[in-house]
Amino acid sequence: MSTPGSTGPTNLVRSLQLDVFTLLPHAFAWLTEQRPVATVLGNELDLRLFSYRDTTPLRAGQVDDDPYGGGAGMVLRVDVVAAALEAAYGSEIDHRVIALSPQGRQLTQAVVEELANDEHLTLLSARFEGFDERIVRHLASDAISIGPYVLSGGELPAMVLVDAIARRLPGALAEGSGEHESFSAELDGGLEYPHYTRPPEFRGWTVPDVLLSGDHARIDAWRREHVR
Repeated sequence: MSTPGSTGPTNLVRSLQLDVFTLLPHAFAWLTEQRPVATVLGNELDLRLFSYRDTTPLRAGQVDDDPYGGGAGMVLRVDVVAAALEAAYGSEIDHRVIALSPQGRQLTQAVVEELANDEHLTLLSARFEGFDERIVRHLASDAISIGPYVLSGGELPAMVLVDAIARRLPGALAEGSGEHESFSAELDGGLEYPHYTRPPEFRGWTVPDVLLSGDHARIDAWRREHVR
């Protein structure tokens, strides 16, 4: 993980710079210690965390305000996000900026594959009532939702995206393991077949005999039949 302003590795054939703007940079510490993120961090993945409070043009670190028209909650200000982006990139941004918003397109494995092919991505997270709409419309170039439910902020959606993208980078997983996962093209976008491990019998619940047979052709056929 890099501090803001670092450029990350420059001698890699395939790497992704992933920048997250957040009110809670420290919340990502746990994620960066977990595989597969930890496996690719600093090599295939240059993860940078930016705090809106570090560049806010407002006094006392203020970043949000009451919504016009009244209502509960606080809204992340457009001038705060604009200042953060300009401090990081200058006046011109030449890569995808994603607002993590319930109004965005639904996150799917196909979207993950799309994003993992980019060389530079920025994720914008908010908290409580979310973004001033002008952030989504004018400062972001894309918006993504991780599901039709309400969270207290964008940090968890950002972590979901970081993890999902990181595992599609070279070296994150054992060779071939990512190609036969749920939602993969190899499984026609379906769910993986059932998995079993030791013991072969527990409380009368048994493992299908074919999986204990050692006959890999029969096992492959069984697995194809049981893709969900």
